[in-house]
Amino acid sequence: MAPAPLAAPEFGAADAFVWHTEPDRLEPVPQVNRIDLKLLVGIDRSRDTLLSNTLQFARGLPANNALLWGARGMGKSSIVKAVHAEVRTQGQDLKLVELQREDLPSVGRLLNLLRGAPHRFVLFCDDLSFSHDDQHYKSLKAVLDGGIEGRPENVLFYATSNRRHLMPRDMIENERSTSINPSEAVEEKVSLSDRFGLWLGFHPCSQDEYLAMIRGYCTEHGVEIDDETLWAEAIEWQATRGARSGRVAWQYFLDLAGRKGVKVG
Repeated sequence: MAPAPLAAPEFGAADAFVWHTEPDRLEPVPQVNRIDLKLLVGIDRSRDTLLSNTLQFARGLPANNALLWGARGMGKSSIVKAVHAEVRTQGQDLKLVELQREDLPSVGRLLNLLRGAPHRFVLFCDDLSFSHDDQHYKSLKAVLDGGIEGRPENVLFYATSNRRHLMPRDMIENERSTSINPSEAVEEKVSLSDRFGLWLGFHPCSQDEYLAMIRGYCTEHGVEIDDETLWAEAIEWQATRGARSGRVAWQYFLDLAGRKGVKVG
């Protein structure tokens, strides 16, 4: 009565896949939604560190799981996808597999599928965080520590989160105030982020970096606009959004490109 074992997909069909459940399957992604690595401004140190770590892994050398945490819209997920593309341009056959946070309980089945494949995989979970009664974090330990089987040698895990410890500060404080043994209750959850060997922090950008991002997008896509007009419009745009980030810069650029009649592929 048990379902048949999941057949291994044709990994040569694509460079990236998305993991789905019910039923379990890896869906190939024909074209990944990403921007070039050179267009990511203001995060040079994180870019270089993640690229170096990923290249080591792709070449069969030791590498660390990575947690990219910090300000919203500052390129955490973009840098993962851009680094994957850059590694492939350097001749490394590296696959990217996206896993949704709500599918973490199925991660053991996914790891078994990837374990025997003749490829190397970056398993990517975007916007990872946990609420008070969320038990999904226990499934994540299978990726980071691997249990008695160990994490597959050909799989590396990258996650992004707005929170350094993957959970709200008020949740941590609540654990301390209500648990019989507060230190143990907090330690079990907070220690999850310690299992990532590489922590990369992303912080709000300066106005100069914000403007440099937009100018880079204009140059890349052939949108012509003088500096004075660009600065005035871009600063007004960020003021109306109440935020300044790479995401806001991209949103302004899309508006600008549309007004200029330039298509963005």
